[in-house]
Amino acid sequence: MLSVLALALAPTFFVMALGYGAGKTGHINNFHVKELNTVVMSYCLPASLFVATATSKWSDLIAQWPILLSLSITMMGVYVLWYVYQRWARRQNSSEAALQALAVGQPNYAAAAFPVITALFGAEHLSTVAVGIAVGSLLPSPLTLALLELDRPTDNPHSINAATHRHAVGARPKPTALTQIVTAAGHALSKPIVLAPVFGMLVSLSGWHLPNVAAASLREIGVAAGGMGLLVTGVVLSQSRFRLTLNTAFGVCVSNIAQALLAFLICRAVNASADITRLAVIMAALPSGFFGILFGNSYDRLSGEANSTIIASTLFSALTLAIAIAWSYTYGG
Repeated sequence: MLSVLALALAPTFFVMALGYGAGKTGHINNFHVKELNTVVMSYCLPASLFVATATSKWSDLIAQWPILLSLSITMMGVYVLWYVYQRWARRQNSSEAALQALAVGQPNYAAAAFPVITALFGAEHLSTVAVGIAVGSLLPSPLTLALLELDRPTDNPHSINAATHRHAVGARPKPTALTQIVTAAGHALSKPIVLAPVFGMLVSLSGWHLPNVAAASLREIGVAAGGMGLLVTGVVLSQSRFRLTLNTAFGVCVSNIAQALLAFLICRAVNASADITRLAVIMAALPSGFFGILFGNSYDRLSGEANSTIIASTLFSALTLAIAIAWSYTYGG
Protein backbone atom coordinates (compact mmCIF):
# COMPACT_ATOMS: atom_id res chain seq x y z
CA MET A 1 0.00 0.00 0.00
CA LEU A 2 2.82 2.41 0.83
CA SER A 3 4.37 1.88 -2.59
CA VAL A 4 1.05 2.65 -4.30
CA LEU A 5 0.62 5.80 -2.21
CA ALA A 6 4.18 6.88 -2.97
CA LEU A 7 3.64 6.36 -6.70
CA ALA A 8 0.49 8.48 -6.55
CA LEU A 9 1.62 11.35 -4.36
CA ALA A 10 5.44 11.64 -4.46
CA PRO A 11 5.60 12.67 -8.16
CA THR A 12 2.75 15.15 -7.60
CA PHE A 13 4.51 16.76 -4.63
CA PHE A 14 7.87 16.75 -6.38
CA VAL A 15 6.78 18.44 -9.63
CA MET A 16 4.58 21.00 -7.84
CA ALA A 17 7.47 21.79 -5.48
CA LEU A 18 9.79 22.10 -8.49
CA GLY A 19 7.48 24.69 -10.07
CA TYR A 20 7.00 26.45 -6.74
CA GLY A 21 10.75 26.73 -6.23
CA ALA A 22 11.28 27.94 -9.80
CA GLY A 23 8.67 30.65 -9.26
CA LYS A 24 9.99 31.73 -5.88
CA THR A 25 13.61 31.93 -7.02
CA GLY A 26 12.76 33.74 -10.24
CA HIS A 27 13.99 31.02 -12.60
CA ILE A 28 10.47 31.21 -14.04
CA ASN A 29 8.63 34.51 -13.84
CA ASN A 30 5.58 33.51 -11.80
CA PHE A 31 3.60 36.53 -12.99
CA HIS A 32 4.07 35.75 -16.68
CA VAL A 33 3.22 32.09 -17.24
CA LYS A 34 0.52 32.56 -19.89
CA GLU A 35 2.64 30.87 -22.56
CA LEU A 36 3.29 27.83 -20.36
CA ASN A 37 -0.39 27.76 -19.47
CA THR A 38 -1.30 27.78 -23.18
CA VAL A 39 1.05 24.86 -23.86
CA VAL A 40 -0.71 22.80 -21.18
CA MET A 41 -4.31 23.84 -21.89
CA SER A 42 -4.24 23.94 -25.70
CA TYR A 43 -1.74 21.21 -26.58
CA CYS A 44 -0.67 18.76 -23.84
CA LEU A 45 -3.96 18.15 -22.07
CA PRO A 46 -6.15 17.99 -25.23
CA ALA A 47 -3.78 15.46 -26.80
CA SER A 48 -3.78 13.37 -23.62
CA LEU A 49 -7.58 13.52 -23.27
CA PHE A 50 -8.15 12.59 -26.92
CA VAL A 51 -5.83 9.58 -26.84
CA ALA A 52 -7.20 8.35 -23.49
CA THR A 53 -10.79 8.31 -24.78
CA ALA A 54 -10.17 7.39 -28.44
CA THR A 55 -8.08 4.32 -27.59
CA SER A 56 -10.60 2.98 -25.04
CA LYS A 57 -13.11 0.44 -26.30
CA TRP A 58 -16.64 1.77 -26.23
CA SER A 59 -17.83 -1.48 -24.64
CA ASP A 60 -15.30 -1.00 -21.83
CA LEU A 61 -16.55 2.54 -21.24
CA ILE A 62 -20.21 1.50 -21.24
CA ALA A 63 -19.52 -1.44 -18.92
CA GLN A 64 -18.41 1.07 -16.31
CA TRP A 65 -21.64 3.04 -16.31
CA PRO A 66 -21.91 2.91 -12.48
CA ILE A 67 -18.54 4.70 -12.30
CA LEU A 68 -19.71 7.20 -14.91
CA LEU A 69 -22.89 7.77 -12.89
CA SER A 70 -21.20 8.03 -9.50
CA LEU A 71 -18.42 10.36 -10.68
CA SER A 72 -20.90 12.55 -12.57
CA ILE A 73 -23.19 12.92 -9.55
CA THR A 74 -20.39 13.43 -7.04
CA MET A 75 -18.46 15.96 -9.11
CA MET A 76 -21.44 18.00 -10.25
CA GLY A 77 -23.27 17.68 -6.93
CA VAL A 78 -20.27 18.90 -4.97
CA TYR A 79 -19.51 21.57 -7.59
CA VAL A 80 -23.01 23.07 -7.58
CA LEU A 81 -23.40 22.94 -3.80
CA TRP A 82 -19.99 24.52 -3.20
CA TYR A 83 -20.63 27.21 -5.79
CA VAL A 84 -23.98 28.09 -4.20
CA TYR A 85 -22.41 28.07 -0.72
CA GLN A 86 -19.65 30.46 -1.82
CA ARG A 87 -22.06 32.78 -3.63
CA TRP A 88 -24.88 32.95 -1.09
CA ALA A 89 -23.30 32.23 2.28
CA ARG A 90 -19.87 33.80 1.73
CA ARG A 91 -20.86 36.47 -0.83
CA GLN A 92 -18.04 35.58 -3.24
CA ASN A 93 -18.11 36.75 -6.86
CA SER A 94 -18.91 34.28 -9.62
CA SER A 95 -15.31 33.65 -10.73
CA GLU A 96 -14.06 33.06 -7.19
CA ALA A 97 -16.96 30.70 -6.42
CA ALA A 98 -16.43 28.78 -9.67
CA LEU A 99 -12.69 28.30 -9.12
CA GLN A 100 -13.27 27.14 -5.55
CA ALA A 101 -16.04 24.79 -6.68
CA LEU A 102 -13.74 23.23 -9.29
CA ALA A 103 -10.93 22.85 -6.76
CA VAL A 104 -13.26 21.05 -4.34
CA GLY A 105 -15.29 19.06 -6.87
CA GLN A 106 -12.80 17.79 -9.48
CA PRO A 107 -10.17 15.23 -8.41
CA ASN A 108 -6.69 15.06 -9.93
CA TYR A 109 -7.36 12.50 -12.66
CA ALA A 110 -4.79 14.00 -15.03
CA ALA A 111 -1.76 13.25 -12.82
CA ALA A 112 -2.68 10.97 -9.90
CA ALA A 113 -5.19 8.51 -11.39
CA PHE A 114 -2.91 6.64 -13.79
CA PRO A 115 -0.33 5.40 -11.25
CA VAL A 116 -2.95 4.57 -8.60
CA ILE A 117 -5.32 2.63 -10.87
CA THR A 118 -2.46 0.80 -12.61
CA ALA A 119 -0.86 -0.25 -9.33
CA LEU A 120 -4.11 -1.32 -7.65
CA PHE A 121 -6.12 -2.80 -10.49
CA GLY A 122 -3.76 -3.28 -13.44
CA ALA A 123 -3.29 -1.50 -16.77
CA GLU A 124 -6.41 -3.18 -18.19
CA HIS A 125 -8.52 -0.85 -16.01
CA LEU A 126 -7.07 2.39 -17.38
CA SER A 127 -10.35 2.89 -19.24
CA THR A 128 -11.66 3.93 -15.81
CA VAL A 129 -9.23 6.84 -15.88
CA ALA A 130 -10.55 7.74 -19.33
CA VAL A 131 -14.09 7.77 -17.90
CA GLY A 132 -13.06 10.07 -15.05
CA ILE A 133 -11.15 12.39 -17.38
CA ALA A 134 -14.08 12.56 -19.80
CA VAL A 135 -16.59 13.33 -17.02
CA GLY A 136 -14.37 16.05 -15.57
CA SER A 137 -13.71 17.60 -18.98
CA LEU A 138 -17.32 17.55 -20.14
CA LEU A 139 -19.19 18.55 -16.97
CA PRO A 140 -17.50 20.86 -14.38
CA SER A 141 -14.76 22.18 -16.69
CA PRO A 142 -17.02 23.76 -19.36
CA LEU A 143 -19.28 25.18 -16.65
CA THR A 144 -16.30 26.81 -14.94
CA LEU A 145 -15.03 28.22 -18.23
CA ALA A 146 -18.49 29.61 -19.03
CA LEU A 147 -18.73 31.30 -15.62
CA LEU A 148 -15.27 32.80 -16.08
CA GLU A 149 -16.28 34.01 -19.54
CA LEU A 150 -19.43 35.65 -18.12
CA ASP A 151 -17.38 37.40 -15.46
CA ARG A 152 -14.78 38.66 -17.92
CA PRO A 153 -14.93 42.44 -18.53
CA THR A 154 -15.83 43.31 -22.11
CA ASP A 155 -13.29 46.13 -22.26
CA ASN A 156 -11.05 48.17 -20.03
CA PRO A 157 -13.06 51.08 -18.59
CA HIS A 158 -9.85 53.05 -18.02
CA SER A 159 -8.74 52.74 -21.63
CA ILE A 160 -8.70 56.14 -23.37
CA ASN A 161 -8.91 54.51 -26.79
CA ALA A 162 -11.93 52.46 -25.80
CA ALA A 163 -13.66 55.50 -24.32
CA THR A 164 -12.89 57.60 -27.40
CA HIS A 165 -14.15 54.87 -29.68
CA ARG A 166 -17.43 54.54 -27.76
CA HIS A 167 -17.90 58.31 -27.86
CA ALA A 168 -17.28 58.38 -31.62
CA VAL A 169 -19.54 55.53 -32.65
CA GLY A 170 -22.10 55.88 -29.87
CA ALA A 171 -22.77 53.54 -26.98
CA ARG A 172 -23.42 49.97 -28.01
CA PRO A 173 -26.55 48.34 -26.67
CA LYS A 174 -25.83 46.12 -23.71
CA PRO A 175 -26.24 42.45 -24.65
CA THR A 176 -29.08 40.59 -23.00
CA ALA A 177 -28.42 38.06 -20.27
CA LEU A 178 -29.40 35.23 -22.63
CA THR A 179 -26.96 36.49 -25.27
CA GLN A 180 -24.18 36.69 -22.71
CA ILE A 181 -24.87 33.15 -21.48
CA VAL A 182 -24.99 31.71 -25.01
CA THR A 183 -21.79 33.52 -25.99
CA ALA A 184 -19.97 32.40 -22.84
CA ALA A 185 -21.15 28.80 -23.32
CA GLY A 186 -20.00 28.89 -26.94
CA HIS A 187 -16.55 30.12 -25.96
CA ALA A 188 -16.27 27.50 -23.21
CA LEU A 189 -17.38 24.60 -25.42
CA SER A 190 -14.96 25.60 -28.18
CA LYS A 191 -11.91 25.13 -25.97
CA PRO A 192 -9.57 22.28 -27.04
CA ILE A 193 -9.72 20.80 -23.53
CA VAL A 194 -13.49 20.32 -23.94
CA LEU A 195 -13.54 19.27 -27.60
CA ALA A 196 -10.72 16.70 -27.32
CA PRO A 197 -12.57 14.11 -25.17
CA VAL A 198 -15.74 14.63 -27.23
CA PHE A 199 -13.93 13.73 -30.46
CA GLY A 200 -12.14 10.92 -28.65
CA MET A 201 -15.42 9.39 -27.48
CA LEU A 202 -16.84 9.70 -31.00
CA VAL A 203 -13.85 7.74 -32.32
CA SER A 204 -14.39 5.11 -29.63
CA LEU A 205 -18.12 4.94 -30.40
CA SER A 206 -17.48 4.52 -34.13
CA GLY A 207 -15.29 1.49 -33.51
CA TRP A 208 -12.54 3.01 -35.64
CA HIS A 209 -9.06 2.06 -34.47
CA LEU A 210 -6.82 5.08 -34.09
CA PRO A 211 -3.68 4.42 -36.20
CA ASN A 212 -0.63 3.57 -34.13
CA VAL A 213 1.36 6.39 -35.70
CA ALA A 214 -1.35 8.92 -34.80
CA ALA A 215 -1.68 7.59 -31.24
CA ALA A 216 2.10 7.59 -30.72
CA SER A 217 2.39 11.12 -32.11
CA LEU A 218 -0.33 12.47 -29.82
CA ARG A 219 1.08 10.64 -26.81
CA GLU A 220 4.45 12.32 -27.44
CA ILE A 221 2.94 15.67 -26.44
CA GLY A 222 0.14 14.29 -24.28
CA VAL A 223 2.52 12.49 -21.95
CA ALA A 224 3.73 15.91 -20.76
CA ALA A 225 0.22 16.95 -19.66
CA GLY A 226 0.39 15.80 -16.06
CA GLY A 227 3.95 16.95 -15.43
CA MET A 228 3.60 20.30 -17.18
CA GLY A 229 0.24 20.93 -15.51
CA LEU A 230 1.74 20.30 -12.08
CA LEU A 231 4.81 22.42 -12.87
CA VAL A 232 2.68 25.38 -13.96
CA THR A 233 0.49 24.84 -10.91
CA GLY A 234 3.54 25.11 -8.67
CA VAL A 235 4.72 28.26 -10.44
CA VAL A 236 1.30 29.90 -10.07
CA LEU A 237 1.08 28.84 -6.41
CA SER A 238 4.38 30.60 -5.73
CA GLN A 239 2.58 33.92 -6.31
CA SER A 240 0.53 33.60 -3.13
CA ARG A 241 0.91 32.33 0.42
CA PHE A 242 -0.71 29.13 1.61
CA ARG A 243 -3.47 29.84 4.14
CA LEU A 244 -5.40 27.08 5.90
CA THR A 245 -8.69 28.84 6.64
CA LEU A 246 -11.85 27.24 8.00
CA ASN A 247 -13.34 27.41 4.51
CA THR A 248 -10.27 25.68 3.03
CA ALA A 249 -10.37 22.93 5.66
CA PHE A 250 -14.08 22.38 5.03
CA GLY A 251 -13.42 22.16 1.28
CA VAL A 252 -10.68 19.58 1.79
CA CYS A 253 -13.00 17.40 3.91
CA VAL A 254 -15.65 17.54 1.19
CA SER A 255 -13.12 16.84 -1.56
CA ASN A 256 -11.15 14.04 0.11
CA ILE A 257 -13.79 12.35 2.26
CA ALA A 258 -17.36 13.24 1.30
CA GLN A 259 -16.88 12.54 -2.41
CA ALA A 260 -15.54 9.04 -1.76
CA LEU A 261 -18.40 8.26 0.63
CA LEU A 262 -20.96 9.57 -1.86
CA ALA A 263 -19.45 7.49 -4.68
CA PHE A 264 -19.70 4.40 -2.46
CA LEU A 265 -23.36 5.07 -1.62
CA ILE A 266 -24.27 5.59 -5.29
CA CYS A 267 -22.56 2.34 -6.32
CA ARG A 268 -24.39 0.48 -3.55
CA ALA A 269 -27.69 2.04 -4.63
CA VAL A 270 -27.30 0.73 -8.22
CA ASN A 271 -25.97 -2.67 -7.08
CA ALA A 272 -22.59 -2.19 -8.74
CA SER A 273 -20.07 -5.01 -8.50
CA ALA A 274 -17.37 -4.95 -5.84
CA ASP A 275 -14.65 -4.18 -8.41
CA ILE A 276 -16.61 -1.29 -9.92
CA THR A 277 -17.36 0.07 -6.44
CA ARG A 278 -13.70 -0.06 -5.46
CA LEU A 279 -12.67 1.71 -8.68
CA ALA A 280 -15.29 4.45 -8.21
CA VAL A 281 -14.35 5.10 -4.58
CA ILE A 282 -10.60 5.27 -5.31
CA MET A 283 -11.22 7.68 -8.21
CA ALA A 284 -13.39 9.90 -6.00
CA ALA A 285 -10.83 9.79 -3.17
CA LEU A 286 -8.03 11.30 -5.26
CA PRO A 287 -6.84 14.78 -4.18
CA SER A 288 -8.02 17.97 -5.85
CA GLY A 289 -6.94 18.56 -9.43
CA PHE A 290 -5.07 21.53 -10.85
CA PHE A 291 -7.50 22.56 -13.61
CA GLY A 292 -8.87 25.43 -11.50
CA ILE A 293 -5.43 27.01 -11.21
CA LEU A 294 -4.84 26.72 -14.96
CA PHE A 295 -8.31 28.09 -15.78
CA GLY A 296 -7.91 30.97 -13.34
CA ASN A 297 -4.50 31.82 -14.74
CA SER A 298 -5.95 31.88 -18.27
CA TYR A 299 -8.51 34.50 -17.22
CA ASP A 300 -6.29 36.45 -14.79
CA ARG A 301 -8.53 35.25 -11.95
CA LEU A 302 -6.36 33.63 -9.30
CA SER A 303 -8.07 32.38 -6.15
CA GLY A 304 -5.94 32.18 -3.03
CA GLU A 305 -8.44 29.93 -1.27
CA ALA A 306 -8.83 27.60 -4.25
CA ASN A 307 -5.04 27.34 -4.53
CA SER A 308 -4.71 26.63 -0.81
CA THR A 309 -7.46 24.01 -1.07
CA ILE A 310 -5.52 22.16 -3.78
CA ILE A 311 -2.33 22.17 -1.70
CA ALA A 312 -4.12 21.08 1.49
CA SER A 313 -6.10 18.39 -0.34
CA THR A 314 -2.92 16.92 -1.83
CA LEU A 315 -1.19 16.90 1.57
CA PHE A 316 -4.22 15.48 3.41
CA SER A 317 -4.65 12.76 0.77
CA ALA A 318 -1.55 11.07 2.19
CA LEU A 319 -3.95 9.98 4.95
CA THR A 320 -7.34 9.80 3.22
CA LEU A 321 -6.11 8.06 0.08
CA ALA A 322 -4.17 5.59 2.24
CA ILE A 323 -7.41 4.74 4.08
CA ALA A 324 -9.29 4.35 0.78
CA ILE A 325 -6.57 2.07 -0.61
CA ALA A 326 -6.55 -0.05 2.56
CA TRP A 327 -10.34 -0.33 2.35
CA SER A 328 -10.12 -1.39 -1.32
CA TYR A 329 -7.95 -4.38 -0.38
CA THR A 330 -10.66 -5.73 1.92
CA TYR A 331 -13.95 -4.72 0.28
CA GLY A 332 -15.66 -7.58 -1.48
CA GLY A 333 -12.77 -9.88 -0.72
